[in-house]
Amino acid sequence: MLAMALTAMDSTIVATAIPTIVRDLGGFALFPWVFSIYLLTQAAMTPIYGKLADLYGRKPILMIGAIIFLLGSALSGVSWSMVTLIIFRGLQGIGAAAIQPIVITLIGDLFSVEERAKMQGYLSSVWGLSAIIGPAIGGFFVQFASWRWVFYINIPIGAAALIALWVYLHERVERKKHQIDFVGSGLLMTAIGLIITGLLEGGVDWHWLSPPSFLTIGGGIVLLLAFLWVESRAKEPVLPIWVFSRRVLLAANLGSMGVGVLTIGLSSYYPTYLQGVLHQIPLVAGFALACMSIGWPLASAFSGRLYLKIGFRNTAILGALVTIVAGVGFATLGLHSSVVLAALLSFVTGVGLGLGSTSLVVLIQSIVPWNRRGVVTGANMFTRQLGSTLGVAVYGTLVNATLAHAFQHPPANVAAHLPHNLNAASLALGSIPNLSHDVVGFVDRALNAGIHHVFIGVLAVAACTFLVEWLLPKKAEPLDFASDGPVVGRQSAES
Repeated sequence: MLAMALTAMDSTIVATAIPTIVRDLGGFALFPWVFSIYLLTQAAMTPIYGKLADLYGRKPILMIGAIIFLLGSALSGVSWSMVTLIIFRGLQGIGAAAIQPIVITLIGDLFSVEERAKMQGYLSSVWGLSAIIGPAIGGFFVQFASWRWVFYINIPIGAAALIALWVYLHERVERKKHQIDFVGSGLLMTAIGLIITGLLEGGVDWHWLSPPSFLTIGGGIVLLLAFLWVESRAKEPVLPIWVFSRRVLLAANLGSMGVGVLTIGLSSYYPTYLQGVLHQIPLVAGFALACMSIGWPLASAFSGRLYLKIGFRNTAILGALVTIVAGVGFATLGLHSSVVLAALLSFVTGVGLGLGSTSLVVLIQSIVPWNRRGVVTGANMFTRQLGSTLGVAVYGTLVNATLAHAFQHPPANVAAHLPHNLNAASLALGSIPNLSHDVVGFVDRALNAGIHHVFIGVLAVAACTFLVEWLLPKKAEPLDFASDGPVVGRQSAES
């Protein structure tokens, strides 16, 4: 439970602190990497840890992952620049990749079928509670202590988890031989990393139509194609290609990718809007973000009754409609909007995401045989992570391009007072004192315009998710895989 709380709380607690981190370290154009690198290394390493856990046992691999996560947390807390923070967040992601999947696997190892549902409920409660209190704790630390404590807080929790694992977890290791897909993981991480670099740096450090853009984005696309080729031939691939071979599986995975894109858009830029544009204190921003975490588990719990009455497809579509309504509301937010309205929209978004995500996962689990259930569940989680990883880069591109254009074309009464080579967020977040009212107003408007484009993007993704979910069948029928041969990649997804 303690180990799961570490990763559950991490993303939301960091999101609340991002504006203050940027104010202290600078590097606003780079801050999406704080999320992307964590998600990227986590996605690439998860299947590797699963296979190592089968080879050497759950306990040692889980403890190694937790130690790496804690080391990354401690180093993140002492970061002296945005680049070093990004590097240490990548280390955190490498550790986090071991925690969630192995904890879930341990539930299957240690408890009977009758007990597993209860234990999964406990884990879900820990995840939901951590996601709710994370933003509030982050806001509290930023407001009354230091942003560095959002990382240091992991250390005592993690130490307690390690002691509990060492003392109380006893297992009998049944070694299973695996072929670890290092090539696939490496290709995926490099490909997505190149694409993210091209998206975030294009139009900022180099022109879009320039050799660096072609090399990064084009090279990433080539490596993605190579990844698909390798996966189609790997004995135990990171992402089995057959999970996209049926319309229902493809639609459900694309829908989950949309959930990932929507979640990271609000988690990464919503606190920046509240603090940088509405000038709310971090604690208020934390509570407002927590509203999404409250709405999500409430809707997720209710979705079980709903999809039994109206079906998985209609429940997922209803969830997408709710997120569209929230997206329209976010698109109307501006310089003088109410923080209460912003918090309400956060809650409504959580409701929509809870309805959609739960119905999609349960749908695919209910239409495949037992020996493929772990694979399709793992692939669904993987596509959601991939959506978050790419989504934060796309949103960062929108904000960076908007701010770059604004600072290249300032009004005459502001241009003379803008410091040279100044990071836009340093102005917006108030780290540079004694600026004129005109300069502050100009930067507020520029930041608001950039985040407005993020909110428009959230609305567009919600609409696309709505359209994708119409591809789901009206009635959930079991899929027949008799002609597909043996399951490939089963162990990696189940571990």
